[in-house]
Amino acid sequence: MPEIAKFVNSGAATITPLLAQQVLRHLPQWKLEFTQINAPKFPHLVNQLEFLADAVEDAVDGTYKALPFVAIAQSVFALVYAHNKLGLIPVSIEDMGRADDSSVVRAVLIQNEKAFGLYAVSQGVDWRKITSEP
Repeated sequence: MPEIAKFVNSGAATITPLLAQQVLRHLPQWKLEFTQINAPKFPHLVNQLEFLADAVEDAVDGTYKALPFVAIAQSVFALVYAHNKLGLIPVSIEDMGRADDSSVVRAVLIQNEKAFGLYAVSQGVDWRKITSEP
């Protein structure tokens, strides 16, 4: 996981508040796209992506102000990464095409577990359903 965390942190360092605002406009469409992910080896991925998208929406539009920007930036990076179907492992590779997406998302959740746990409570979301476990 340390290499994935470094990858996420490096990517998140490129995320600005302006870019987060631009991604915000795409999230409704991306959320629909994410619901179409068929990745039985990564059963939590869709719920995790939806959770990150909701957190970004609430933080960027100001509805939820307690999420640190590093968590927002990492979440935006993960969402953009999952939306981009090429990634380190192309989605077209059967059974493993979402392994990199899942790893990136899990790294974001693990690194920001406390902040996201508080966000989940504030939204009435069961954090256990958004588990950072594989």
